[in-house]
Amino acid sequence: MKLNEKQQTLLRTLPGVDHILELIKTEPFFENIPKTVLVRSARTVVENFRMGILDSNQNITEKSLSDNCVLEQVKAQVKTAMTPNLRRVINATGVVVHTNLGRSLLAADAVENLMTIASRYSNLEFDLSVGKRGSRYSCVEDILCEISGAEAAMVVNNNAGAVLLSLETLARGKEVIVSRGELVEIGGSFRIPDVMAKSGAILKEVGTTNRTHPKDYENAIRDDTGLLLKVHKSNYDIVGFSAEVSLRQMVVLGAKHRIPVMEDLGSGSFIDFSKYGMIKEGTVQESVAAGADVVTFSGDKLLGGPQAGVIVGKKEMIAQIRQNPINRALRIDRLTLGALESTLRLYRDPEKAVEAIPTLRMLTCSYPSIETKAKQLCDMLKRLNNPNVYIEMTNRSSRVGGGALPLQELPSKCVGVRVKGMSANAIERFMRKNTPPVIGRIEDDFFIMDLRTIETDELLIIKTAFDNMFREV
Repeated sequence: MKLNEKQQTLLRTLPGVDHILELIKTEPFFENIPKTVLVRSARTVVENFRMGILDSNQNITEKSLSDNCVLEQVKAQVKTAMTPNLRRVINATGVVVHTNLGRSLLAADAVENLMTIASRYSNLEFDLSVGKRGSRYSCVEDILCEISGAEAAMVVNNNAGAVLLSLETLARGKEVIVSRGELVEIGGSFRIPDVMAKSGAILKEVGTTNRTHPKDYENAIRDDTGLLLKVHKSNYDIVGFSAEVSLRQMVVLGAKHRIPVMEDLGSGSFIDFSKYGMIKEGTVQESVAAGADVVTFSGDKLLGGPQAGVIVGKKEMIAQIRQNPINRALRIDRLTLGALESTLRLYRDPEKAVEAIPTLRMLTCSYPSIETKAKQLCDMLKRLNNPNVYIEMTNRSSRVGGGALPLQELPSKCVGVRVKGMSANAIERFMRKNTPPVIGRIEDDFFIMDLRTIETDELLIIKTAFDNMFREV
């Protein structure tokens, strides 16, 4: 590449890393920053300037390379390097169980117990009653059995792991019969057929996409049938001319042929949401009562705890699954166990659970309470007195998220913002770069904030973010 005279001059003016490190010593900002971060940041700034000079489209000048300007660039790099990659955001999307934003929020009791367990030793695998080694599952097994009605229970790192472990234990080398209408795919291209192949089980599809009958299962049973599997259609539904076999019907069929029956609930729940005016979703308790030998479900999502895969069912089946060597590769740590136990204990009083667990509280909160927050935010933004800003409250719908209740629309109140001379996309970018980021959605050329998923103490943060943006517009 042939360089012009200006480019050659700028490259000669480009400061060296050693010079930048000497400049840094004069700035109090850098006093407590690790040297490795300073060196890497200085090198990054030099390289960025070098690339900018070589790119004739970028307006790099000698002033850009002054000591003060270079130090400002280094400060920005250091701030980025010292900021955690995983950080808090404000969820203004209205999607309650937002997979990309961390799914379920933990209850205060779970957070408190988590901090204690994280900062101190614990009896993770120590039986305090006898003074000998114990099982890490003992702290949650009793409470899981109490709530679900199951004979036994265990927990692994997530529900995909729970399904894989159960299939590998109960049906490796054997056929597993599944309805074609239940061969689900969830986020991250996780597919039931793929997980079954990894487990060593052999998929046997029955029925059609929209209709499966008991006789389809009956006709497919052979000597090498190892399991009847029912998969909950968490993130979609089949409507119209459709039929499916109930879990209870499958249990009767399984008992007749002495074949175990397993149900993957996906986003399992202990709460009957129909009591709160929502679509009926089967509960873990109902699956256990129907007689399933094994039931798997998530510990977060609709349960509102930490990410985990819960396995409940008949004692004999759970014992086999627990002894599988793969279990060790999928086991959860003390932090997850501590948070999960605290969450489960809240379910002893379902009404208390709905109030104390943020996911349940957001899903069941009343429209008037959401409207109150929307009015507060609307008033805050209007008091900023910017003539170029149009703010309105609108009636829109929130979503459950997390692949649960896909047809459920939750009536909500939103605040939309439009700024003269600024696109909705530009507003979204600015709010996303705020500290903490405010993640909303764009509809009808408005930046929309759904108050269902915004906490009251976050309203002032949002107001400040917009105030900063208006100052720059």
